[in-house]
Amino acid sequence: MQIFITGGSGYIGRATIRALTAHGIAVTALARSEHAARTVTDLGATPVTGALTDTDVLREAAGRADGVIHLGVDYAEGTADVDRAAAQALQDGVGTGPYVHTGGVWVYGDTDGVVDEDAPLSPPRITAWRLENEKRVLARSGTGGRPVVVMPGLVYGRSGGLAQAFFVEPGRTAGAVPCIGDGSNHWALVHVDDIAELYVLALNAPAGSVYAGVSGQNLPLADITQALSRAAGCPGRTDSLTLDEAVRQMGPIAEAFALDQQFSGARARRELGWTPTRLDALAELGRPAA
Repeated sequence: MQIFITGGSGYIGRATIRALTAHGIAVTALARSEHAARTVTDLGATPVTGALTDTDVLREAAGRADGVIHLGVDYAEGTADVDRAAAQALQDGVGTGPYVHTGGVWVYGDTDGVVDEDAPLSPPRITAWRLENEKRVLARSGTGGRPVVVMPGLVYGRSGGLAQAFFVEPGRTAGAVPCIGDGSNHWALVHVDDIAELYVLALNAPAGSVYAGVSGQNLPLADITQALSRAAGCPGRTDSLTLDEAVRQMGPIAEAFALDQQFSGARARRELGWTPTRLDALAELGRPAA
């Protein structure tokens, strides 16, 4: 089996290539730079030169593969349009082969306790664009396609991820890790290696399926920022920000960090046999980078 992956040189992409190759699956990976090409090559994948805007390249590479995992995102102007065109090209190319598309649980907004994939959608502005794109992706299941959407929670582990970028690194500079509000809101977490395993399993999921990629670790932000303060080298030191202050410092992503979300992740366990094994998020998040 051969899988074509976009975003393979990124944080989740690198873990996904490792998971695919560990399962004996050959990987080709989109690479828009020499650095990206070296990264995926070192992981055992074959680079395909191109960017997400190169729809002909995407269509051809997908056509040569048995399945596709779309992890890449272009955060430049026109993110939604680029993603929509890329998804269409990838699905056109792979045809009736499995196509795994990346969403995210942030599109659900605040949850009322612990919920699953059928909860109401109420995205913050930074992810609102995903709704229409995912609807288009899943519609292909009615015309012979095999689309599946994986919606990761807040991904952590291997000293990477959004928590590192927006909380640990600023904390090292300021001597205190930011905390939005009183920290009573919850993050639905998943380790990067566990979400990578879910992407592999999703290649065999029923067409039209949607899975929340969360490991059941629904932790208060106050506990998370305490752990991150240890990773930042300022243990116990946090700086409480109002949402407006956080938006000024971090941009609109702060609205997503401020969401109160709790997810079960039971569907992927039940239907795909997904078994997350990295379940001590606070210990991992508090570990300084090597």
